[in-house]
Amino acid sequence: MLDATGTLRTTALTELFGVEVQDYDLSEVTTEENFRQLRDLFEEHSALLFRNQSLTDEAHMRLAGLFGPIEDRKADERKPGEAFTVPDVSNLQEDGTVRAETDPHMLDLRSNFLWHCDSTFMPVPALVNILAARIVPSEGGATELASTRAAWAEMPRDLKAKVEGRGIRHRYSHSRKAISEELSRLPRFHKWPDQHWKSVWTNPANGREALYIASHAYLVDGYDELESATLLSELTAFCTRPRYVYSHRWQVGDVLIWDQRAVMHRGTPWPSEQPRRLSSICCSARESDGLSGIRIGPADDRPLHGTKRIEKGRIDP
Repeated sequence: MLDATGTLRTTALTELFGVEVQDYDLSEVTTEENFRQLRDLFEEHSALLFRNQSLTDEAHMRLAGLFGPIEDRKADERKPGEAFTVPDVSNLQEDGTVRAETDPHMLDLRSNFLWHCDSTFMPVPALVNILAARIVPSEGGATELASTRAAWAEMPRDLKAKVEGRGIRHRYSHSRKAISEELSRLPRFHKWPDQHWKSVWTNPANGREALYIASHAYLVDGYDELESATLLSELTAFCTRPRYVYSHRWQVGDVLIWDQRAVMHRGTPWPSEQPRRLSSICCSARESDGLSGIRIGPADDRPLHGTKRIEKGRIDP
């Protein structure tokens, strides 16, 4: 796990960001003390890959709790006393069969093929996603990461100036509308009011800036919706150039951890008749992660829908 100098052994995933951590058992990360080196790598490299893991749901949740409060988007859907379970990104039904292409769940799954950061539409956005491979198809089904930190550092001055110092508004249903108008009208995509975040997130650990955009973004301050759509497409296209992208072909036992403040991601298609199951836990950002520095506030005065548990939308460790 450690080299002769007592540091973690790593190899680069790309020239600009990301490392694979060698011979490391994530299930053994149980305290803040042995988490510290892992968190330092996370701050420096934005994306971490671990191979050959046997991460149980309990260990997955324990690791996530070290990053911060576990995000819980379905708190309102469970019965009183019903426990949180680790969410899956999967085309499998509860009986183990593969969902039909016409299944509404598959439309929602298809929205993951858009470049995005998780939870920019929530009152508290995500800091991290910890994604573990359980079942993988024979081809396709990659997860791609794009460093908005590396892209922002190299972005032409004229493009940067179009968004720098401005806020961006985010709406959950906006990304679903890109897939299906019917999908976007479902109640679960209207649980939270639109959110208004600054366009650049500064990492308080190292001062490095990253463009903060997602498929949920729909309006940039100072532009109308059509102008915003054009600008957001231009910014996304720049940030997802091959130079800034890592494409991960999954093997069972792989775990990817990435910084949602500085990395967009997307899934890629796979043969629809083949099962794919990834376990995903997001953790909410905290003030120590730079949350107050990015916050502008709700984009309108609509109240949050549902119970107090929805408003929180996370599990405190």
